[in-house]
Order: sequence, then C-alpha cells, then structure tokens
Amino acid sequence: MLDPATPARNHPSHANLMRRPGTAMATENVPDLLLIERSRALEAPAIEALIRRYARRLYRVAHSVVTDAGRAEAIVQEAYLAAFGDLARYEPTGKFAAWLTRLTYQHARLQRATGARGANGEANATALTPEEQERSRLEQAIGSLPEVFRTVFVLRVLEGISGIETAAALGLHETTVRTRLYRAHRRLDEDTLRRVRAVQGLMELTPARLDHVVTGVLTQLSRRIPAQPSPGA
Repeated sequence: MLDPATPARNHPSHANLMRRPGTAMATENVPDLLLIERSRALEAPAIEALIRRYARRLYRVAHSVVTDAGRAEAIVQEAYLAAFGDLARYEPTGKFAAWLTRLTYQHARLQRATGARGANGEANATALTPEEQERSRLEQAIGSLPEVFRTVFVLRVLEGISGIETAAALGLHETTVRTRLYRAHRRLDEDTLRRVRAVQGLMELTPARLDHVVTGVLTQLSRRIPAQPSPGA
C-alpha cells in the first residue's frame, strides 16, 4: 500500500489531496522517480503530474482494446487507482510509462470480456467538421484491425514509442511486436497509412476526459486516507 506520511509532517487531508484540474504546476520537468516518491506520500501535484504525463498513452492503449471512448476513460481511471494504490509494485529498474501501460492493457483486456459499453458523449456524425469526419474514418480503419495487431499499431504508430518499450508494455517479445506491426500494415492500404501518419489527434484523450480522470483519481484516493485524530484526543 502507499507509504503514509510521517506524523511529524502535515498529513494530506482530503481537501489538500483534491485540487482543481488544469491548474498550472511546476512539475513538467520533474523526473518520474521523484514524482513517484512524492506520490507515495499522497502529494496531489505529483499524482496529477504523473496522470497528465501518461494519460493519452494509457487512453489510446485502452481504446485499442475496447474500442469505446467511455470504457477507455473508465479503464484509465481504474489503472491509475490500481497504480497509485500500491506503488510498491513498481520496480524502478523498468520505465514507469511501460509499467503503467502494461497495467492499463491488462485492465482493458479484463474489461473487454464484460461487453458493457460506456457513455461516449461524442458528437453526432452529422455535426462533425470535415477534419473530425476524417479522424473518425481513420479511427474506424484502425478499429477494424484485430486487437492483437491494433494495440501494437497504436503504440508504435500513433504514440511513436519504440519496439522495445512496446514489447515491455504489452509483455511481448520484440520480434512479436515487429511481426504484429508488419501484419497491421498489410491490412491497411497505403493511402490509409499515409493519412494516419499525417492526421493529428487520432484516438486523442480530450481535455474534458483528462480532467475527469484527474478528478476521479484524486477523489478516490482521498477517500482511502484514514482520518487523523485531533490533537489531544
């Protein structure tokens, strides 16, 4: 479980743990390991910084499995709660991003079996701009890939992470990653591949969804903090 703050320090209250999403923080350049140590003490800025740093990747990998925006958002929140609920499971010898991605991937594959769908909240197709319609068509093309190829394609092409890190994130051999990426490319025509590489914002986590994830995680974590006895009690 998370290491509690020592009694000599101010223990973070529910109000202190919660903060307004989107507020500017001086954590952009802080290394993961330092943010992780601060997160173990339930420091809200550190937790939020890690959430925002990797949320898009986690959302994309979840969406590549369940192909539903609402479910993907819920899975990302669940994965973050599992991660911050027991950071002792993370071994600093590996990349924190890869560990989070694998945790999200595992959650997504478990959730896929339920068959339930979340509330997408996306605009109706008739109200989409031409750019949004193009993104929708390309996302549908990616969604037509078999899941084992689709997730590798999303991480390698949309997120642009290395084959080594993709293998670590999905628990695969690097050769398997290369094979699956090759087969994904074979199933998409050249024009579609060109457009996928050219269009920005495919399977993007919207700012509203990101803020919702941040608020949800901080709220749930705040409820896990035991009430502190008042002085002299």
